[in-house]
Amino acid sequence: MRLALFDLDNTLLGGDSDHAWGDYLCERGILDGVAYKARNDEFYQDYLAGTLNLTDYLNFSLEILGRTEMAQLQTWHQEFMRDCVEPIILAKGEALLAEHRAAGDKILIITATNRFVTAPIAKRLGVETLLATECEMLDGRYTGRTTDVPCFKEGKVTRLQRWLQENNMTLQDSSFYSDSMNDLPLLEQVTRPVAVDPDPKLRAEAEKRGWEIISLR
Repeated sequence: MRLALFDLDNTLLGGDSDHAWGDYLCERGILDGVAYKARNDEFYQDYLAGTLNLTDYLNFSLEILGRTEMAQLQTWHQEFMRDCVEPIILAKGEALLAEHRAAGDKILIITATNRFVTAPIAKRLGVETLLATECEMLDGRYTGRTTDVPCFKEGKVTRLQRWLQENNMTLQDSSFYSDSMNDLPLLEQVTRPVAVDPDPKLRAEAEKRGWEIISLR
């Protein structure tokens, strides 16, 4: 079976769901609209530059999950999906997913953004298999910490290799669609790397290596 791997943010979405979640919380007055937003924007710029300290970012972004009841988080997320995610779902991305489905390919979304934010998005896109940064849970609620290997840079390769082993699959006939130079470690592993509306560094790398470059915008 062929594998079709997709990054989520700025690939299937016309924006970054992780950053947008922080903006949503600030706009609703749940978090400090000045201090939190400024720090969130800083982390996002570090991500774009390839210099993100992931541990610092996860401690910062998941803290709200640890101090909020599950029912409240779910209510917020439903609003977030409606107001922030639906407008940035790319029609061409949905069409590409449909093409892979019609071809009988196994589709995975593999994203650095945490599972709390991304699981409902993957479900909305009709993708059953999601590899994401995991949020630790204890007694039915979030702790505000992560668990397992973060699904970021080389961590995406680690998490995918484990999934492949568990599912008795290989990357022998695989595609990976991504916008980000942060995903270079995984792009190098697949048989068909595809740069999607790539950042400048990934565009240069894709051109140098003769990789396919497409736009879903």
